[in-house]
Amino acid sequence: MTITDEQHEALRSLLGAWALGAVPPREAAVFEAHLAGCPQCADEAERLREAAGWLSVEEPLDQPAALRQQVLDWCLARRPADLPVPAWGLPYAAETAKFDALLRDLGPEEWQEVAELPWHGGTEYLRPAEVLCHLAAVDGYVAVALGLPDPVPGGSGPGPGGSGTAPGGAGAAAGRRVPPQEAVLPPVPRVPPQAGRPWDTIADRTARLTAEQAGQPPQRVRARWRRHCHRLVRSAALAPQGNTPVDFGFVTVPLRDAFVDRAFECYVHGEDVARAVAYPYDPPAPQHLRQMIDLAVRMLPLALAGQRAARPELAGAPAGTPGPADGRAAGRRIRLVIDGPASGEWLIPLDGPDAGPPGGEPVAAMVLDGLEFCQLTAAHRDPDRLPVGEHGDRAAIREVLHAAPLLSRP
Repeated sequence: MTITDEQHEALRSLLGAWALGAVPPREAAVFEAHLAGCPQCADEAERLREAAGWLSVEEPLDQPAALRQQVLDWCLARRPADLPVPAWGLPYAAETAKFDALLRDLGPEEWQEVAELPWHGGTEYLRPAEVLCHLAAVDGYVAVALGLPDPVPGGSGPGPGGSGTAPGGAGAAAGRRVPPQEAVLPPVPRVPPQAGRPWDTIADRTARLTAEQAGQPPQRVRARWRRHCHRLVRSAALAPQGNTPVDFGFVTVPLRDAFVDRAFECYVHGEDVARAVAYPYDPPAPQHLRQMIDLAVRMLPLALAGQRAARPELAGAPAGTPGPADGRAAGRRIRLVIDGPASGEWLIPLDGPDAGPPGGEPVAAMVLDGLEFCQLTAAHRDPDRLPVGEHGDRAAIREVLHAAPLLSRP
């Protein structure tokens, strides 16, 4: 194909970047097609690529993932923050900062890449700026609870929707409350049952915010989302107990759980975008990952109840022997052992509120890697193909594995 001198010079200007592997995939394909028909550029490209090899080092140039936290810890040890972020707000602060670092590096073509966002009801296909609109649309529920403006135009606060780590798939009872982290927490108001699918409001809020931002430069969308994140974190620091109820429309959770939920979704969708643009993306810090796992485990009984109502064939054995007090069968439990940096153990009730209090030995135990468990709850893993250590009642294990992806939302 014949090209003009101006086009040839534009392609030659990519030689250095191509030799260092810094050209976006689409431009690299065009450039390499040019090399096949231009001996002069091909010779120079070969020399530069060989020279670039001498510049490479065995250790990666990116700073260790823990360096940011180490620097912050050192600074805070010398001068404590005037308004410290509570521990439950740190995962959100870290994950939004990490996602923002990725977005700052995106070029014009990468902003046009389409990321796949799987959930238990299908897959959403969004560009990075649209992902930000989606995250901000669901963050709006938290903003309203904190007295901040709803970022969604015409937003009216809580509705029958939400996003992130949510209880229940089809058949999940509306208005159920996530078990609190501490027994001393005051009761959180429950949401009355809503008509229609709970996910419809999520799509509607995302569509409205996306339409409002249409035509804006992507970096401006990023800047607006980042300011929104900063406002949420500052407001969280003013409510360190984290007891403020956040109404997502189909579930109400304490503020502390809502922030962990939002951190988890930001991590999952940040990784979705990173996959689309071939960008390295680190997992959450172990202490943050453990908070995400703990929230998902506490929400699993609601997902189990929804699954049992929608797909009774996946239900395990009935509850065990009658309890001594009220004659109800003692509830069964399963032991979840998380391996890896966020290691720990949890006991998951299997039989819901209709059974008696859990008692006796767990009917089964399952061992999973912490990151793999989080990917499962985000519907990014097939429960039938996940590597799991099993012991005991396999039907109960299968039931939990199939219920976990129901925690995902669009």
